[in-house]
Amino acid sequence: MVAFNDAYTAHDRDRAAKAVPVYLAPTENFDQWLEETAIDHLPLARANRFKGQAGKVLIAQNAVFVGLGDGSDPFVTGAAAAALPEGDYAFANPVEGEAAQLFCLGWALGAYKFDRYKEREQPPVLVLAEGVDKGVLDRTAEAVWLARDLVNTPTEDMGPDTLADAAKAVAARFKAKVSVIEGEALLKHNFPLIHAVGRAAEKAPRLIDFSWGDKAAPKLTLVGKGVCFDTGGLNIKQGSYMALMKKDMGGSANVLALAQMIMAAGLNVRLRVLIPAVENNIAGNAFRPGDVFPSRNGMSVEISNTDAEGRLVLADALALAVEDAPDMLFTFATLTGAARVALGPEVSPFYVRDRRIAETIMAAGDRLADPCWRMPLWKNYDSYLSSDIADVNHAADTPFAGSITAALFLNRFVPEAIAYTHFDIFAWNPKDRPGRPKGGEAMGIRAVFDMLCDRYGG
Repeated sequence: MVAFNDAYTAHDRDRAAKAVPVYLAPTENFDQWLEETAIDHLPLARANRFKGQAGKVLIAQNAVFVGLGDGSDPFVTGAAAAALPEGDYAFANPVEGEAAQLFCLGWALGAYKFDRYKEREQPPVLVLAEGVDKGVLDRTAEAVWLARDLVNTPTEDMGPDTLADAAKAVAARFKAKVSVIEGEALLKHNFPLIHAVGRAAEKAPRLIDFSWGDKAAPKLTLVGKGVCFDTGGLNIKQGSYMALMKKDMGGSANVLALAQMIMAAGLNVRLRVLIPAVENNIAGNAFRPGDVFPSRNGMSVEISNTDAEGRLVLADALALAVEDAPDMLFTFATLTGAARVALGPEVSPFYVRDRRIAETIMAAGDRLADPCWRMPLWKNYDSYLSSDIADVNHAADTPFAGSITAALFLNRFVPEAIAYTHFDIFAWNPKDRPGRPKGGEAMGIRAVFDMLCDRYGG
């Protein structure tokens, strides 16, 4: 299997001198730029109608040109990593600082291919320029590749049991303490909603829990939705909607990737990771619309639609998380189609009570090509979750504000005193884009990690 760091290597002056030069070509004043930079290639560029268009790659005999477009997307370099044959390459343009890091990251992420079930050739190797922080690049690229691999793996090989194994592997690498509560033991330990959602599946539901770091450090808790497959339950999905439901554990994949970044960077936090891992399947003992279950914190929950299962398993995990009174708390989940309708597949919607946290995350996302957008926790919509027979109905009986009402449901399980942020992500690229191959994706975690670094060091 090709590894993330097979796509690049540390700075080596001699190796860089022999590498094929890769020119990052702007669209603005392209002809003038080419005349000043590599005029010998002007006829080839014109013959191929290459004018620096974003993500377009022109391969010459002894050079490569990658279109920068207007310069707004640093991951255009990923198009070259996906298109070029094996060999050594080096950026010819003098680029420094964070821009250089992002161009290199774009290359590393563009080289990704999910190759678990097929052989693939070695990717082209980028010889890093002097000044690029390889440690930072390693940490980020490895985390994104991890999230993508977990999401892309079919449920037959990524069920609740194997997701737990993946979490244990991440935890073991950093000597984190792990526990897993499985099957009927969930009822014994008071996780009735996680048990209800997962009880109809052959592979038992479970709650994965690991902790790392100085016990005296600020408490940071990450909760990831681990629905390894979602049939919709008795409110069964149409086949076309079910086709991608292996990715419904994308929240847990992103949480594990973010946790790995935090531990690798040695942030000064007491990290806790909680993943409710289930399959929402159909059998004689499946939970039903109209059922009422207690939650871990005692709130009774009426089930209106078994296809809104993610918020149920998160509710029990959140109830556990807040018992420890964390300083910061995050949920990542592929929770609602409404979020995709609102912001599409490329922007990560998130909900947070603290305006300063929101502004910091959005600014980091803009800077790092990890776009995030704050959504409103509009309290007037809380009434959509009212129930005649329970404390709360877990899903609104209205086509409006689906992502907001899901966030409001989760919000009920977190006291106002806790700094809580909820991401409703897609975790999937529906088509190839430079640096972002079709398939599973890490979304929002680089922006959040940047914010955490500012707050907790690293």
